[in-house]
Amino acid sequence: MPAIAERQTRSPRPKAEERIDARLPSETKQVIERAAVITGVTLSDFVISRAYEAAAAVVRQHETWILNRQQSKAFVDTLLQPPQPNDALKAAASRYRARVKESVP
Repeated sequence: MPAIAERQTRSPRPKAEERIDARLPSETKQVIERAAVITGVTLSDFVISRAYEAAAAVVRQHETWILNRQQSKAFVDTLLQPPQPNDALKAAASRYRARVKESVP
């Protein structure tokens, strides 16, 4: 029989101001409740922590560039030897400078 994990020490969390409601099959809820008991946390803490971990992983994956060797070389080469700005880039820079100058008191 597997040993029951020690109850995790809870750190104070920020005041909860938002709510998420979800409907799920009874069997799914039972498994989640069992996992919460095994890990020694409340059902809410378990669901929130696991959802947060999954969400953070998705965001990290979305914000991370994975380049192959050829792409990595092209990226570094461009950083080390950037091309000369074309007319469109020069025009965009002029528009930006004009807007920034207008917004500064």
